[in-house]
Amino acid sequence: MPSTLFLMPLAISESESKTWIGSGYHEVLKSTTLYFVENVRTARRFISSLRLGIIIDQLQFEVLDKDTTDEQLKQYASLMQQSGQSVVMSESGCPGIADPGSQLVNEAHKMGVNVVPFVGPSSLVLALMGAGLNGQNFCFHGYLPVAADERNRAISALEKESRLHQRTQLFIETPYRNNGIWKSFLEILHPDTRLCIAFDILGSDQCILQKKVKEWKFLPMAEWGKKPAVFLFLA
Repeated sequence: MPSTLFLMPLAISESESKTWIGSGYHEVLKSTTLYFVENVRTARRFISSLRLGIIIDQLQFEVLDKDTTDEQLKQYASLMQQSGQSVVMSESGCPGIADPGSQLVNEAHKMGVNVVPFVGPSSLVLALMGAGLNGQNFCFHGYLPVAADERNRAISALEKESRLHQRTQLFIETPYRNNGIWKSFLEILHPDTRLCIAFDILGSDQCILQKKVKEWKFLPMAEWGKKPAVFLFLA
């Protein structure tokens, strides 16, 4: 039988309910010893929190992150094929969606390994659901340029594309830059462009707000704290 690679989401906030974790999730974890994870400490803590009777020290954890080399990836692919069953876990959210994992999944397809994704929270999907913008045509762009001039040019270009195709544009940012990117959006975007922030999704400070830029400008300048956020706009 071919080996199987399971893609397991993790909670995106420590305070969120884990009701999305079903019995199938538990059964896979109970029978898996090989894990490819973005952060070993987070993965160990998460598995322990489920109280499945698993002896954590008997599990094998291999780090799969943005710094994983091609040589390591080849080694992981070999381990994956030999193991019969293995799991990919990101730091939070869904593996392969704005998180590491896609490269190993690509290797799995090359080698004929079954790929089985499990349902779980994705901040991008939840933000799009809660934004009230176009969910039929959207694009995730990851991070905007750090330099202000480059960032402003990128925002302007993507707003034109949004207007032309009626496409919702999605972005994330390093939390300590939340306020800077927000200021750029308010300065560059057209007054009638609809702008949304989905802040600390599923966390204790969750806030999803969408208004036209001209409406945001009538409000006191928002100060978004240093927690994860997704930014969306539709021209």
